[in-house]
Amino acid sequence: MSFDEIWGQDPAITTLTRALEGGRLHHAYRFEGQRGVGKEMAALRFARALVCERGGLGCGDCSSCRRAMTMSEGEPHVPVHPDVVLVGRGLYRSVTGQAEATGIGVEQIRRVVLERVGFSSHEGRALVFIVRDADELTVQAANSLLKTLEEPPARTHFVLLSSRPNRLLDTIRSRTLPVRFSPLSETVLKRILQQHGKNVEVAAFAEGSAALALELSDEDSLNEREAFVAGVQAALESKDFSAAIKFAEAQKGDRDALKADLSFLAQRLARSARERGKENESHLERCARRHAVVLSAINEIERNVQSALVLEVMLQELRHL
Repeated sequence: MSFDEIWGQDPAITTLTRALEGGRLHHAYRFEGQRGVGKEMAALRFARALVCERGGLGCGDCSSCRRAMTMSEGEPHVPVHPDVVLVGRGLYRSVTGQAEATGIGVEQIRRVVLERVGFSSHEGRALVFIVRDADELTVQAANSLLKTLEEPPARTHFVLLSSRPNRLLDTIRSRTLPVRFSPLSETVLKRILQQHGKNVEVAAFAEGSAALALELSDEDSLNEREAFVAGVQAALESKDFSAAIKFAEAQKGDRDALKADLSFLAQRLARSARERGKENESHLERCARRHAVVLSAINEIERNVQSALVLEVMLQELRHL
């Protein structure tokens, strides 16, 4: 029953189920796939199975299973089971003394992982480290983890989660076994939205991501993204490029929010291409080029390039297409 709650990822779940049932567990996995497709849910359920008092795929009823899936009420919000350790950017400010605005720092790895891995599991079954957004590991943090990742103590397992595995060091990738998570189908997204009592129509704009679908199902969130798309369109149609510069400078909020807005814009372009491309090849080609420009802008945001500069360049390129 360990993975019953995860929909639309049969190949990945089959891989994990066979490993658990056959006792052929790798010491370090790399769960790859875009945001919001079930990687962290699967990792927590994988950890639950490993610490379960009854073994197998995890009974879901014993104390260990319940604690593995229960997050602490106070910060950091991590599993209350002492042998399931969640790592992620900014999770342990009280421990590291740092906000970790741009990546998972070496101090977190040293204090949360390396100091802990030297001791056996508290309850004797397994010790599981889950690294959220592992591609955010700084080079120093990743290098400090290498030896432990290659030769961890007995019954110690790592699960690295990443939506951008190409950003991981080659040495990290070579020490982890990939398990790939696909974008969710529109049918699965609608099922998830229905389960949460949300508008299923937004599934078409969610790019296969349940997280994005749930965000878009919030009316305020959807209105904000629609306003962003309208702002881009107005900047492109304006005769004066100063309007584009003004729009770009106004987008100085959260970088993750800007990435989400750009992803919504890219999805809008993709949908327009699907709807009109068969009838109009020039429209299809134009949408494809614009889509590539927006994806490039998202990549620059991920590289921590200044947001206003990225948007100015993007708008200038789009105006010429």
